[in-house]
Amino acid sequence: MRKQILLILIATCSLSAFAQKASLGIRGGFSSSGMRGEAANNLKDLLNFSSGMITTGNNTGFFGGGYVIIPVGAVVTFEPALYYAQKGYELKGALNLKGLDFLGVNAKANLNTHYIDLPLLLKANFKGLQVFAGPQVSYLAKADLRATAGVLGFNLLNRKMNATEQFNRWDVGVTGGIGYQLSNGVNVMASYDHGLSKTDKNKNLDAHTHSFKIGIGYNF
Repeated sequence: MRKQILLILIATCSLSAFAQKASLGIRGGFSSSGMRGEAANNLKDLLNFSSGMITTGNNTGFFGGGYVIIPVGAVVTFEPALYYAQKGYELKGALNLKGLDFLGVNAKANLNTHYIDLPLLLKANFKGLQVFAGPQVSYLAKADLRATAGVLGFNLLNRKMNATEQFNRWDVGVTGGIGYQLSNGVNVMASYDHGLSKTDKNKNLDAHTHSFKIGIGYNF
């Protein structure tokens, strides 16, 4: 928690110091996110599954929000931002909901997580081509788990549950990528986010978030 608060204070102080030089922008786009490591075990309190029978995959979602551009040199800017971001991952295999005597055949569970991301980027601009990197603090606002199962095209199970309490609310990570700034204010970007904090509530499992993002923005 102290690391998150420190980063937020640094961002606030920097914005105050350079407010007279700052400009604003908005950005949105799509993401493909997942978890590395012991991803499935994050949901062990909600799902039963057989070891070796579960595969994981990425979830697609979107992100959007605003950012501040603060010049710090001839080609370098500091860019703190605040985004709403959908993340999560997908489980497939032999699983069932705890408390129900139902084993899913061709079962699937989608974890949809809703984060508030605060990236603090240093960005270098070379005649429109941009390269950026920096730390990122994320807060989990909500996590929903939707479990579905079917046989021969028939839907046998479709249930949604609140999974927020299974996860660590805070994630500290790093992000970086490339972009291009047009003269009319429009810009495009592609980035990779990697969480460094353990995602389970008790911080015992070696599972971390990761996300690829593609977005379009506009500088005012």
